[in-house]
Amino acid sequence: MMLFSAQRTEKLAFAALWASAAIVVLPVLGIIAVMLYRGASGLSWGLLFGAREGLLPAIVGTVLLVSLTALIAAPLGVAAAVYLNEYARAGPLVRLIRLAIVNLAGVPSVVYGLFGLALFVTLFHFGRSLLAGSCTLALLVLPLIISTSEEALRQVPQGLRHASLGLGASQWQTVRRVVLPNALPGIITGLILSISRAAGETAPILFTAAFYSLTSPLPKSVFDPILVLPYQLFVMATEVPNVPESTKWATALVLVVVVLGINLFAIVLRARLRGSRRW
Repeated sequence: MMLFSAQRTEKLAFAALWASAAIVVLPVLGIIAVMLYRGASGLSWGLLFGAREGLLPAIVGTVLLVSLTALIAAPLGVAAAVYLNEYARAGPLVRLIRLAIVNLAGVPSVVYGLFGLALFVTLFHFGRSLLAGSCTLALLVLPLIISTSEEALRQVPQGLRHASLGLGASQWQTVRRVVLPNALPGIITGLILSISRAAGETAPILFTAAFYSLTSPLPKSVFDPILVLPYQLFVMATEVPNVPESTKWATALVLVVVVLGINLFAIVLRARLRGSRRW
C-alpha cells in the first residue's frame, strides 16, 4: 500500500513538473508561431540585404553591440565573483555588496540608459556610439553575471581547493587552474542569460548608441553610432508610418533568430567545456 502511494505521488509530481514546463514553453512557441505566420511573407533578400530598408547594418550592429558588451562585462563580472567567493572575508561589507548587486539587478533598464547618457555620452565624451552603448549594457548585465558566476564558483567542491593547496599551490594558482576551469560551464550559462537580455534591450541604447535610418553604412569604429534590431523594430512600430505589418513581424523574427544564434554559439561552447572538464 505504501509502495502504491509512493508511486502515485511520484507520478503526480512528474505530471506537475510537465505541466509547469508546458506553461512556460507553450506561450514561447505560440509567440514564435505568430511571428512566423505574420512575418514569413515579409522576409526577403531585399529586406535582409537590400541597399534600402535592408536589415544587414542592424544585424551587424546588434552582433557588435552584444559582443563588445560581453567583452567588457564578462571579465569584470567574473573578477568580482572570484573576489567575493574566494578572497573576501564574510562580514557586513560583503553582505552589503551582495545586497547591492541583488538590488541593481532589479533596476529598470531605462535608469541604466539615463546613467549611461550622463556618464559615457556626456562626461566621458564617447558620444552616441557603439562604445557608449556597450558600456551601458555592460553595467546592466553585470549584476546577473556576478550572481551566476559566484554561484558557479560555489558549486566547485571544496576538496579540489584543499587538494591543490595541499600540493603547494598558491591560492591564486588554485583559483586559476582548478576553480575557474571547473566553474566555467556555469559561468558561461550566466553569460548566455546576460547576452539574451542585452540583445533585446531598447531603452539603454535609445539614449547611448542607436539611431534609425533606412540606409546606413556599417560602423567604422567603436565611436560611431549604430543601427540595432530592437531599436529599428521600436521605431518601425511607433514612429514610421506606412510600414507593412509583415515587415515589422519579419524584423521581430530576424531579431529572435539573431539572439538564438548567439545563444546557440554560447551553448555549444559551454557543452564543449563541460565535456572537457570533469570533476
